[in-house]
Amino acid sequence: MSSYAQRPWLAHYGDLPADVEAEHGTVLDLFRAAVSRAPEAAAIRYFDGELTVAEVDAASDALAVALQDNGFRQGDRLGVYVQNDPAFVIAVVAAWKAGGAAVVINPMNKARELTYLLADSGATALLCLDELHDSVAREVLASGATRVSTVITCSAQDWRPGAAPRAGGEALDMLGIVERNAGREPVAEPPSPDDVAVLTYTSGTTGEPKGAMNTHAVIAFNAQAFRDWMGLTPADSVLGVAPLFHITGLVGHFALSLLVPCPLVLTHRFQPEVVLEAIRRHRPTFTIGAITAFIALAAVDGVSPADFRSFRLVYSGGAPVPPAVNQRFLERTGHYVHNAYGLTETTSITHLVPPGARAPVDPTSGALSIGLPIFNTVARILDDEDAEVPVGQVGEIAISGPQVVPGYWGKPEATAAALPNGELRTGDVGFMDADGWFYVVDRKKDLINAAGYKVWPREVEDVLYEHPAVLEAAVVGAPDPYRGETVEAFVALKPGASATTDDLLAHCRNQLAAYKYPRRIELLPELPKTSTGKILRRALRDR
Repeated sequence: MSSYAQRPWLAHYGDLPADVEAEHGTVLDLFRAAVSRAPEAAAIRYFDGELTVAEVDAASDALAVALQDNGFRQGDRLGVYVQNDPAFVIAVVAAWKAGGAAVVINPMNKARELTYLLADSGATALLCLDELHDSVAREVLASGATRVSTVITCSAQDWRPGAAPRAGGEALDMLGIVERNAGREPVAEPPSPDDVAVLTYTSGTTGEPKGAMNTHAVIAFNAQAFRDWMGLTPADSVLGVAPLFHITGLVGHFALSLLVPCPLVLTHRFQPEVVLEAIRRHRPTFTIGAITAFIALAAVDGVSPADFRSFRLVYSGGAPVPPAVNQRFLERTGHYVHNAYGLTETTSITHLVPPGARAPVDPTSGALSIGLPIFNTVARILDDEDAEVPVGQVGEIAISGPQVVPGYWGKPEATAAALPNGELRTGDVGFMDADGWFYVVDRKKDLINAAGYKVWPREVEDVLYEHPAVLEAAVVGAPDPYRGETVEAFVALKPGASATTDDLLAHCRNQLAAYKYPRRIELLPELPKTSTGKILRRALRDR
């Protein structure tokens, strides 16, 4: 038996079981169990508004009926093009009740991107924010390039005290639909565990975006994994700091809060001051998000550990957490950020640091561990020939488990390449130590080759983050006529801090081998990011 098959990480589980049995076959079953168990419990807290579990149930019934009245049929897809609003939760549940699936869409997407996602998924209905309908969706729908025949709009003000249906307009109004169809129930075949619940599209950094088929079974399993790993109960509440359209928000906020059930705190979009106000008002106990979100929260004027005293656990996923950044957050808020790791194709988490534990730091690279594989999950490190590498050696991380998707929507060749025999090839380079802790070195495609020397951007970024003036840092390979590629860094400084590029270069030279330290550093007011908070290296590379 190989070192990976022996699952050495189980020694760190403490009281957690090695494997768990899924309690619910579908996410709709999961939600209906919550309705039966705690109908009057708070499901969503949105600014000064609140919806109970029963109210979400009734609103999603009404929306599902409206979809069916307008031609939505078994197996159809509903595009959901909104921010972190109650409408997102209601619409996704409604799609399941109407017999179909949801296609979750980044509200930052413009016409070209929206057209592609609606056409590729074959969506026949679309729910979108009124402002997005006016600025983007109307043009896309008028083009005739999609199959969408039903359009429903909502507002960022919906489900706040005093919100009322809007009359007129080209599209159906969500609040009006809920009001008119109150008490009606949809009739549809219930979904099966293997049916697609949500199509979540990859970022498309290596080609066209691909729709990961997150089935009911994989979402239900990982929502339970979150709950059981974190020990969440109905006394907890979840802060929705990650976008709900992203796999982290979809599972670690939306599905998790439905399962427990416990309140989900939403703030429309991420604005640090607004999120901090929601924390002070609603006192959430758990959250997971990109480390850049926590950097921004810790930088708000006046923030203190008192603001975060309600939290039991704070987790970060989506990108490696530099140890220096974690230390700063701890000093500002009194909370340690626990690492998490997962991908769209693994329906969020595959690795977590146990609650109360501190992730070890690799003494050679300085990398903070991404954690241990969770229940029922096996992770391996493979070479370019798909052979397992010895413990401690670097290779590609491969993952198998009940949270791995069956494939990509309508793309059998991409599925076969990324998921041979159902095991995901992540594209992330890393290693496992002798105790079963895993580490990510970097993305395979981001490796810099400087005159034959291999440089992983994350190692250089970690050194830059250790400088007291650095707020954010990103490192890329830049073309160089002599070395082929050279190391270039982009840095945003903390508000009020000062440092020159010479200061930063000297800092790097003192801590890195000659071939690793940046030859150029550019100071920017802020670094470009995705809507999920990941720093966009490719945008910096394009400069």
